[in-house]
Amino acid sequence: MSGMHGTETTAGPVEGPVPPEETSATGEAGSNPEAMAAVVRAVEAALPPDSVVSDHIRLRTYECDGLAHYRVTPALVVLPETTEQLAAVVRACSEHGVPFVARGSGTGLSGGALPRADGVLVVTSRMRTIHEVRPEDQRAVVDPGVINLDVTHAASPRGYYYAPDPSSQQICSIGGNLAENSGGAHCLKYGFTTNHVLGAEFVTPQGDVVQLGGMAPDSPGYDLLGAVVGSEGTLGIATRTIVKLTRLPQEVRTVLAGFASTDDAGAATSAIIGAGIVPAAIEMMDALAIEAAEAATKCDYPAGAGAVLVIELDGAAVEVEHEFAEVERICQEHHAFATRVATDPAERALIWKGRKSAFAAVGRISPDYIVQDGVIPRTALPGVLRSIAELSESSGVRVANVFHAGDGNLHPLVLFDDAVEGAAEAAEEVSGAILDLCISHGGSITGEHGVGIDKAAYMPKMFSDEDLDTMQLVRCAFDPDGVANPGKVFPTPRLCGEVPGRKKGAPHPLVAAGKAEAF
Repeated sequence: MSGMHGTETTAGPVEGPVPPEETSATGEAGSNPEAMAAVVRAVEAALPPDSVVSDHIRLRTYECDGLAHYRVTPALVVLPETTEQLAAVVRACSEHGVPFVARGSGTGLSGGALPRADGVLVVTSRMRTIHEVRPEDQRAVVDPGVINLDVTHAASPRGYYYAPDPSSQQICSIGGNLAENSGGAHCLKYGFTTNHVLGAEFVTPQGDVVQLGGMAPDSPGYDLLGAVVGSEGTLGIATRTIVKLTRLPQEVRTVLAGFASTDDAGAATSAIIGAGIVPAAIEMMDALAIEAAEAATKCDYPAGAGAVLVIELDGAAVEVEHEFAEVERICQEHHAFATRVATDPAERALIWKGRKSAFAAVGRISPDYIVQDGVIPRTALPGVLRSIAELSESSGVRVANVFHAGDGNLHPLVLFDDAVEGAAEAAEEVSGAILDLCISHGGSITGEHGVGIDKAAYMPKMFSDEDLDTMQLVRCAFDPDGVANPGKVFPTPRLCGEVPGRKKGAPHPLVAAGKAEAF
C-alpha cells in the first residue's frame, strides 16, 4: 500500500483505514493490560507528569506521521527530555514485553512512526539541544529532536553547514533523518545521512545506553553505526549524535533550465554527469508539478515548459565558472528553450522554494495524492518517465513528477479525489505499478523515505527469502524480543530463534494463529 496525502475535508480528525498486517504492525488495543499498566507506573516514576500523555484526545494527535492515510491511536505517548529518561522508558517496555515506536517530528512518508495500539510512542521532540559546534573538527553534537536546518543555522556563522537537506528540513529532526538515512536535493554530490554521521549515543531495545562510533573518522570493530543508520527504529533509538559539518563553498551558482519535454531534460541530465561534472544538485519537475509550484509559490518557472531542471554548482570559483559554461552548453544542445541563473541569494531561494514546496503545492491542484519514492538507474529516466506517462493515460490517473534527477530518485505524485468512488484504489494501483517499474529497471522501492509499513509488501519483490532471513538475523541480534517498532520494514512478522526456517517443538501461539512465522 502507499500513503495518501491531501487537504483536510472535514471539521475534525478522521479515523484512517486499517493499515495492512493489522495485528503485527499496529497491535490490538488492550491486548495486554497488566503489562501496559506496569509500564505506565514505571514511566510515571521516571518522567515528569507533563511528559506522559494518556488522555485519548491528546493521544490522537500522534496517530500518524506524514503518511496520514493510516492512523492508529497509541496506548501511551512519552516525551523524554534526556537520554536517561528515554532509556528508562525503553527499559520498562523491554521488561514487560510492550512494543515501542520512536517518533521525531512526524514528517516521515512511509508510516515508519505509525504507533501501535498496544504500545508506547516515544517522541524525541523535546530533546532539542545542540551540545557542541566544533568547526575546527568539522563536527557538531546534537540531540535527536534538533531540527535539521537548525544545525546549519548554528554552524553557518563559523563558515560551515550540515549537508543533508530533505525537503522537510525546516521541520524534520536529526533523529528521524538518521533512522531513515535521509538524503535531499544535494545528496548527488554530498551523499546521505550515513555519510555525515560519525557517532551516536544509542539506546538498545533492552534500554542499555551504548556509544557507536565517535569523533574519529573510523572506529575499530564492527560498523554497528552503519547498521543503525537507516534501520527505521527497528534496532533501537539514537539519542545524542555526532554529525559532520561541511565547509560553505566559495561559490554557488543555481541554474533553472526549461525544456519542452522530460525526455530532453532527462537526456541533458545524463549528458551533464557523463561529461564528468558532479553538480551539488540536479532536480527535475514536469509540467504538472510546475503548475502546482507556480500556483503555490509564484516561483517564476518558464511558461509552457514540459520540464525544468534546477541545477546547482558549488565549489571553488574557477571550477564553478568552468562547469557552468559546460552545463549551459549541454542544456542548449538538448533543446533548453530558457535558462536563468540566480543573481543573488533571494533569487536562488525562490528557485529552490518552487522545488522544495512541490509536495505540499500539489494540494493546490488535487485534494488527495500519493507521494511515492523509488530509484532507477539515471540512464533509464527517459524510458521510465514515458512508461509512467502511459500508465497515467491508460488509467486516467494524473501523475506529477518531482525528483532528484541526478541520482535517479523518483518522487511521483499520484493525484486523486478520495470523494470519487474507486479513485483511491485506482491511484494505489498506479502507485504500485510505478514501484514495479523501478524494480524491473534494476532500481529500488525507496531512495530516502524508507520502507516502514508502506512498502513492506514489496520487499520480497526486491529480495530473496535468504536475503530477508539475513536481514532478520541482524534485527534479532539487536532485538530478540521484537519490541522495537515491530511489524515495520519486513513483509511478514517473524520470531527470533537460532536457525532461519527451522521450527522447534510446539508452534508459538502467533504462528498457530497465522500471524507470524517462526524464525
